[in-house]
Amino acid sequence: MSAVPTFRRGGIAGTWMIAAALAAALALSACDRSRDGNAAHTDPVASASATPAAEQVARGLYLAQAADCAACHTAPGGAPFAGGVRLESPFGTFYGTNITPDPQHGIGGWSADTFYRALHDGVAPRGQLYPAMPYPSYRAITRDDSDAIYAYLTTLKPAAVPNREPELAFPFNMRFAVRYWNMLFVRDTLPDASRGESADWRRGRYLATALGHCGECHTPRGRFGNPDRSRPLQGDSPGRIAAPDITPQALAARGWTGADLRSFFSDGIAPQGSAFSEMHPVVRLSTSHLNPDDVRALSVYLLGDDAPAPVVLPAPTTLPAAAGTTSADTAQLDAGRDLYRAVCAACHGASGEGKPHVAVPLRGNATVRQANPHNLIVTTLDGIGALEFPHGERMQAMPGFARLLSDADVAQLTNWLRTTWGGQPGDVTAQAVAKFRLPGEGAR
Repeated sequence: MSAVPTFRRGGIAGTWMIAAALAAALALSACDRSRDGNAAHTDPVASASATPAAEQVARGLYLAQAADCAACHTAPGGAPFAGGVRLESPFGTFYGTNITPDPQHGIGGWSADTFYRALHDGVAPRGQLYPAMPYPSYRAITRDDSDAIYAYLTTLKPAAVPNREPELAFPFNMRFAVRYWNMLFVRDTLPDASRGESADWRRGRYLATALGHCGECHTPRGRFGNPDRSRPLQGDSPGRIAAPDITPQALAARGWTGADLRSFFSDGIAPQGSAFSEMHPVVRLSTSHLNPDDVRALSVYLLGDDAPAPVVLPAPTTLPAAAGTTSADTAQLDAGRDLYRAVCAACHGASGEGKPHVAVPLRGNATVRQANPHNLIVTTLDGIGALEFPHGERMQAMPGFARLLSDADVAQLTNWLRTTWGGQPGDVTAQAVAKFRLPGEGAR
């Protein structure tokens, strides 16, 4: 149980056209999953003779890592940046596209201008990209940085890997309707969740809101799939694992400090737990490659120049029940404690202290401390696969307990964890757990 520091206009016709775009934006907030950006096309202004300077290419590599491009454009076991990553959504399936310099399937025929337009406007040579490619955030990337990323990509080995079209049902496959969504919701600037004026804060803002596009997952979405600009970085549920609130106040409430965030972004592990689910590849492919100055800047931006003091939980205490009396709440918590000892303590420790290279601490764990028990319930049911981290660190696989524990068991266990080590109320019910079970598991 680790930490995750994871669309109307113009009558009836306008309504269904915009619905296609809005649904696409809801689908995913990651890199370009559409075919248009990479279909065979030769830009008439592309210069095949231009050779990027080594310094620009090296800078482009660093920026591509900061922008987390590989997560969506490099499939497991596939050629780098050749696409093929399968990306499920409630509206269909998208596939990461080929952005190698292959002239037929990649961006081999693109110019630097074309590449910048795709990042800034979401428009590729053959048309409009879906907002699944985070151009609403990438539009803040500077032209120099765009050119550097482009220069790096042109030095890659071309991979003749065909792109797969998104598998979307009508009306979500009506790509042109995205233009209406852009008119309604795309802006040049993004709101800030923290305050600051320092050089670190300004650099961190660029890393978080533009290159890192953190808001694409961590900002709640409106009814049309648009980011809710009144609640930047206040958390959302784009997938089975919810992206938590990462505003300064919420981070402090879960015990995060600047030093802890720096450890998390660099190594994937901090006293509050480890990166998992969607945050694991973000750390592995992106933030762990940032230099120390940028890691510090990113942490400063998230907490603000005047970082709030982290909330320190009191040591857990066990109050004996009065002689001859046992409340229903006490009985439920006692049952949760017994379940923890039976199925969790061997890895996470009798006192929730965790074991290095095996399991993270649960005492003070950021997932346990979340006000919303969503992620704690889901990880208890599903488990977490084995995770490799930078610098040789790893965590063993955590099994899921969906078939071993009943809904009431999971509620008792999560309530005990939340009240004992999370500073949260024990208000999870069996009915709440049942909503998170996957089809076929069956509540018991």
